[in-house]
Amino acid sequence: MVISTEQELFARARELASQGGRRILGIAGKPGGGKSTVARAVVAELADRARLVPMDGFHLAQPELVRLGRRDRMGAPDTFDASGYASLLTRLRSDEPTVYAPEFRREIEEPIAGAIAVPREIPLVVTEGNYLLLWPDIKPLLDECWYVDTDEELRVQRLIQRHIQFGKTPEYARAWVMRSDEHNAALVAETAERADVLVRL
Repeated sequence: MVISTEQELFARARELASQGGRRILGIAGKPGGGKSTVARAVVAELADRARLVPMDGFHLAQPELVRLGRRDRMGAPDTFDASGYASLLTRLRSDEPTVYAPEFRREIEEPIAGAIAVPREIPLVVTEGNYLLLWPDIKPLLDECWYVDTDEELRVQRLIQRHIQFGKTPEYARAWVMRSDEHNAALVAETAERADVLVRL
């Protein structure tokens, strides 16, 4: 299935939220591909019926990346706590009164524990990230997973501007994107066929 309008997105999300109990919607895609924008729009539309819990909260901390020798590949699949993320999704499917999730703060490039509260009465959790369809333990924990596809030139420019916004020089930002982010994007692209819905806005 391909969705190409916000109205279709919102209608599908509202249907998920109305099925009774809690549903978890995953939104995947390449770095800079617009998945965060789609996720935020869905949560804003559903207001107090949805909560956003990004995968990025499971970035490994900077000292651990340095210890492992992975700092220059930050954002690659092995620079996240994938098992911790799966455990959180499992808890979000439970009957706990409130589940607390971490949040990644780009201004300090660190995850902050317990930053997002998800009360039991929230019917829809929206989670977004690059690797929802890459890590085999994640998709079975989602009720539905969308893959956001976008113009490649626009996507790369967004990534470069994001890195500049958070302190990198234009030259360093472009080099990082072409070396690290684009390698990760190629991995993510191979997972698109596993999605339930392809989003092209």
